[in-house]
Amino acid sequence: MKLSDHFTYRRLVRFTLPSIAMMIFTSIYGVVDGFFVSNFAGKTPFAAVNFIMPFLMVLATVGFMFGTGGTAIVAKTFGEGDPEKANRHFSLFVYFAFGLGIVFAAVGIIFIRPIAAFLGAEGELLENCVVYARIILAALPFYVLQLLFQSFFVTAEKPHLGLAVTVSSGVTNMILDAVLVILLPQQYKLAGAAAATAMSQVVGGAIPFFYFFRKNSSILRLGKTHFDGAAILKACTNGSSEFMSNVSMSIVGTLYNIQLLKFAGEDGVAAYGVMMYVSMIFSGAFIGYSIGTAPIIGYHDGAGNHAELRGLLRKSIVMICSFGVFMVLFAELLAAPLARIFVGYDGNLSDLTVSGFRIFALSFLFMGFAIFGSGFFTALNDGLTSALISFLRTLVFQVCAVMLLPLLWGIDGVWISIVVAEVMAVLLSALFLVLKRNKYHY
Repeated sequence: MKLSDHFTYRRLVRFTLPSIAMMIFTSIYGVVDGFFVSNFAGKTPFAAVNFIMPFLMVLATVGFMFGTGGTAIVAKTFGEGDPEKANRHFSLFVYFAFGLGIVFAAVGIIFIRPIAAFLGAEGELLENCVVYARIILAALPFYVLQLLFQSFFVTAEKPHLGLAVTVSSGVTNMILDAVLVILLPQQYKLAGAAAATAMSQVVGGAIPFFYFFRKNSSILRLGKTHFDGAAILKACTNGSSEFMSNVSMSIVGTLYNIQLLKFAGEDGVAAYGVMMYVSMIFSGAFIGYSIGTAPIIGYHDGAGNHAELRGLLRKSIVMICSFGVFMVLFAELLAAPLARIFVGYDGNLSDLTVSGFRIFALSFLFMGFAIFGSGFFTALNDGLTSALISFLRTLVFQVCAVMLLPLLWGIDGVWISIVVAEVMAVLLSALFLVLKRNKYHY
């Protein structure tokens, strides 16, 4: 299938399914990582991974920014009939993002201890955060590429190849987790888990880089380019919503951890970690759908096919609503089994995880609308609107909720916070879709 095709429900599902599967699988192998750390390394290392992960994702999310923001530019340029310029932009975004990854990795490795201490880690928790983070940061430039290429594989009309690379990366992580975490002595298990994740990120970033650098059968090819500050700025503006979303989620994740340490100690952080793993899988499905549809939206916007644009929006809303209902039902059924898998060795922690997850799971009914709404405006090269949706959804609404609601309902207020924030984000996304209808003719 090509970007220029007419998309029925069936064709839309077929085209976006590899991207959805890619993001779900990316989340699943992160879940496997958490499973091994929790069950074989212990509760404190598991809490450390979840405590420091938000900071690591802030650094890596530059790849997602250039992937989504750059995809909008490249897809629209193809729609305007200039493939040579599109490939110059593609090459520039890849090289620039990789360079930023190197810089961020070096800075992170040097300053990770004072950063983790500033966030509130101390004692054994702090030492575990430093060990895990430094190993992960060594592979950061490749993780940046992995996140970037997840979007560009769809633009290249090769979503199935993107899925294959993600599966290869995930299988690498799972195998190395099983070998390193289980077989290494207790004091090295956390480092083994970090090494497994780092190696999988090298695989996920290096394979697509060499694929696009060589002659290939896709419409994209890495080659010579020149610095174009305007294109870089436009990609950053377009992708600022995704960047802001990931940065905001990391900041909010840190606030959740702080609140949970206050109300429930390390058990609260560990329970939240389990919920985040499941949330990553479900939100990954929505993000994957947004990534899969973005090049199509960008192409038809560039080509002026407004009827197709309207059809894509209408079909997407119906599909996201269906996904959300299914996810809530599925999550409610799986709350107890998932708690047993991750923290079944601790009865109190397991009970806390189940009770919190049953409330938290209601957010899955709403989160897809705002994720797609933000991605929709990114694909239209309206980075400002997209960023505003993401900023308010992932930072303002959630910060206000997580700071205020626990004062009313204690630990339950922490779990309710995400639900309230997602409902507000749906209303905001709907408002912008109505206000921008005449401008973009959808």
